[in-house]
Amino acid sequence: METTMTRRDFLKSAGAAGAAGLVWSQTIPGTLGALEKQEIKGSAKFVPSICEMCTSSCTIEARVEGDKGVFIRGNPKDKSRGGKVCARGGSGFNQLYDPQRLVKPIMRVGERGEGKWKEVSWDEAYTFIAKKLDEIKQKHGAHTVAFTARSGWNKTWFHHLAQAYGSPNIFGHESTCPLAYNMAGRDVFGGSMNRDFAKAKYIINMGHNVFEGIVISYVRQYMEAIENGAKVVTLEPRLSVMAQKASEWHAIKPGHDLPFVLGFMHTLIFENLYDKKFVQKYCTGFEELKASIEPCTPEKMALECDIPADTIKRLAREFAKAAPKAIFDFGHRVTFTPQELELRRAMMMVNALVGNIERDGGMYFGKNASFYNQFLGEEDPKAKGLKKPKTPAYPKVEVPRIDRIGEKDGEFFLANKGEGIVSLVPKATLNELPGVPYKLHGWFIVRNNPVMTQTNADTVIKALKSMDLVVCVDIQVSDTAWFADVVLPDTTYLERDEEFTAGGGKNPSFGIGRQKVVEPLGDAKPGWKIAKELSEKMGLGEYFPWKDIEDYRLQQVDGDLDLLAKLKKDGSASFGVPLMLQEKKSVAEFVKKFPGAASKVNEEGLIDFPKKIQLFSPKLEEVSGKGGLGYEPFKYKEEDELYFVQGKTPVRSNSHTGNVPWLNNLMEYDAIWIHPKTASKLGIKNGDAIELYNKFSSQKSKALITEGVREDTLFGYFGFGHVSKDLKRAYGKGVNSNALMPSFTSPNSGMDLHVFGVKVKKA
Repeated sequence: METTMTRRDFLKSAGAAGAAGLVWSQTIPGTLGALEKQEIKGSAKFVPSICEMCTSSCTIEARVEGDKGVFIRGNPKDKSRGGKVCARGGSGFNQLYDPQRLVKPIMRVGERGEGKWKEVSWDEAYTFIAKKLDEIKQKHGAHTVAFTARSGWNKTWFHHLAQAYGSPNIFGHESTCPLAYNMAGRDVFGGSMNRDFAKAKYIINMGHNVFEGIVISYVRQYMEAIENGAKVVTLEPRLSVMAQKASEWHAIKPGHDLPFVLGFMHTLIFENLYDKKFVQKYCTGFEELKASIEPCTPEKMALECDIPADTIKRLAREFAKAAPKAIFDFGHRVTFTPQELELRRAMMMVNALVGNIERDGGMYFGKNASFYNQFLGEEDPKAKGLKKPKTPAYPKVEVPRIDRIGEKDGEFFLANKGEGIVSLVPKATLNELPGVPYKLHGWFIVRNNPVMTQTNADTVIKALKSMDLVVCVDIQVSDTAWFADVVLPDTTYLERDEEFTAGGGKNPSFGIGRQKVVEPLGDAKPGWKIAKELSEKMGLGEYFPWKDIEDYRLQQVDGDLDLLAKLKKDGSASFGVPLMLQEKKSVAEFVKKFPGAASKVNEEGLIDFPKKIQLFSPKLEEVSGKGGLGYEPFKYKEEDELYFVQGKTPVRSNSHTGNVPWLNNLMEYDAIWIHPKTASKLGIKNGDAIELYNKFSSQKSKALITEGVREDTLFGYFGFGHVSKDLKRAYGKGVNSNALMPSFTSPNSGMDLHVFGVKVKKA
């Protein structure tokens, strides 16, 4: 029987969950709807934790509210987020109760994708998985199993299990989202960079839509800057919420962000608007950079990006005048082009050229313990890092990864092994990856949904169907889990404890990870426990020498009970004072706190950078001949097609929140934005049923006629158009954007291509 639930039904059932449990009929065994009763038990006091409704990982507090369910709010001790949560964060408790939520292990009993399952015990599931993994290892080698995990804490456990098993092929989700700017940061600056939006006077934004993608700390900083009179200039193909709040919106041609940045940079350099003193002292490769972009005049680049040359030059001059309180936001999405790495490097280099690095209102290095400690004197106390429990060495692997990360001449050398180029997994499975001497036979997928998040869904599904083993760990039978052999029920983020984390903004900090607010429903287990128990079934228990997560945490803090208690009570802790290396006042406060640091201060009262900023990359030049910057035209679409671009909505994540009724009530359909002139030519009216199609797929939606998008462009939100028949019935309305995308891997960055051509007609 198909589950049907109105908003009133859900509100009523959610409110009664604590007392009476839930009763639903459900088609899939092992789901909450198939159980007769589940009661919620948990803390009546607020427990500090971390949200998991998207990858922003905002700090929260949560508690059980009598018989009314779970109440979630922002952690009031977190000043950067102001104790706030977004719509996704506030609705997170819905995942506890959703009738389609998986709470028992299930195994496939029909063909992959047929949707026939049986409930099994954990031991039966572990035994089956361990046996199949051993068979693959004996027949093909452990390296032929890929392990992918959504970025975050589950990576720790399952990447560790993968390497203990003997597979080097470990991946996150980064190459489908933020990998290129991670790589660019490492190449240009040697590490991650943060942005001091709140104090900026001028911000260039190219599609980093923090008001819909929602990073609460960024939203608050942007609004503070705007309220203090900062000018924000947005360049993207549609009028997003970010563009609505900007001083200027320029509808740039999709996929042509790099020409704009190169023309902008050309103006800074050839009109001598850059900070010569800063560049000479702190940068290398300036002359090589200058020579590489000399052909990229604003006049030439204007023809590519569809932004007038005079506008490019005006914006560059205004930006330089406002520096160093000026930020060229290197973005999160932009539009994912074939030159994604060049684009991100160029955006970051613009900031270096105007000398905004380590300045208020500019950019600054992320100061974890190791970075911070290098500026302290010998006699000053050092910031602590977190220790990693000792485990045996991993088995030696003689074969390369499918993406060749770690190889001397590997194209993707700027990615770390935990990120990897995950979009290559389907290609390596289908023997479509030149230079790789083996194919993949197994895929272990943890809280990751490649059918919805990787380009060309048909290719991903074809790869899944050809595997010897597919295992998914998730809270629901996702679009990817629909094609698995075994699906293991993970806990929601409100039901589990996780390890501590260490990082840093302007000074080092520590985070709690997540803390359990309620006891797990059904037989769901947290990732750390699944990985540990499966390792024991595989004969690899020595790689998990901790009793439980509390024991692991204690080893992380090296037995420091005070730090342990503080993190559990407050959710975070920090060390020292904020440090901006190029601000005299900040340096003086730092020396006051740590007198031994005076030896690091130069004659100007500042602290020099530990390494030079790289405006030309010798390694990239060696590997691909692209040490400098340049523009290479690319054909995204045919003449009779329209550009199709996608973005995030503030009430849904890309694929993670498809089982949250409250969010679906806020947006149940991703209507496709079409310009009035384009719609008129095609005979399409507002609200019409339409079909988007190209050689890869055909998808149906509704038309939203608006002047807030270019005439040659269609726009749609991510997270719709589910493939899983179970999710499709309830929440599958709209376009699966990835089904329409080509299977493309950008050179050097490994990023997907998210700009492509489609046709549209009335359905």
